[in-house]
Amino acid sequence: MKLLVVCLGNICRSPLAEGALRERIARSPLAGRIQVDSAGTGDWHAGQPPDPRAIACARNHGVDISDLRARQLRRSDFDDFDWLLCADRQNLRDVLAQAPAHCRGKVGLLLEWAGMEPGGAIPDPYSGGSKDFEHAWRLVDSAAQAVVARLCAG
Repeated sequence: MKLLVVCLGNICRSPLAEGALRERIARSPLAGRIQVDSAGTGDWHAGQPPDPRAIACARNHGVDISDLRARQLRRSDFDDFDWLLCADRQNLRDVLAQAPAHCRGKVGLLLEWAGMEPGGAIPDPYSGGSKDFEHAWRLVDSAAQAVVARLCAG
C-alpha cells in the first residue's frame, strides 16, 4: 500500500506526518509493506527541506525528517498512490479539484481516514511558533498510530 500525505507547501504538516507514519510503520508488523510520501498543493517550496521548526520538532520526538524535500502534487500521484490524505479541508478541496474522476474516492482527510475526527484538520503551524509545531506533531503522530492500528486490523 502507498500513502501520500498532502498539505499546502509540503514543508510543515505533511513532512511531519510522513515522518510520524514512517516511524510508526517501521515499528509495526507493517514494516516494509507500506510506502509513505508527502507533497504540497503549491510549488513555492519545491526542492527545499522541511521548515527548520518542523525538523526540530520531529527530532525532539526521535524522528529525522531533514532529508525530505518538498514537492508539488503531480497528476501521476493519483494513480501511483492508494490513498491521498490531506491535512485540512482546503487541501482536500484543492486535491479533489485536480483528481481524475476515477480517483476521487481515494482522497480524504488524514485525521478522518485514521478514524480520529470526522472532518478533522491539522492546523497549519507555519505562521506560529514551536507550540504550534508541537500541536501539529501530536495530531500527526496520533494519526500515525491510528493508521497503523487500522491497517493492522485489516
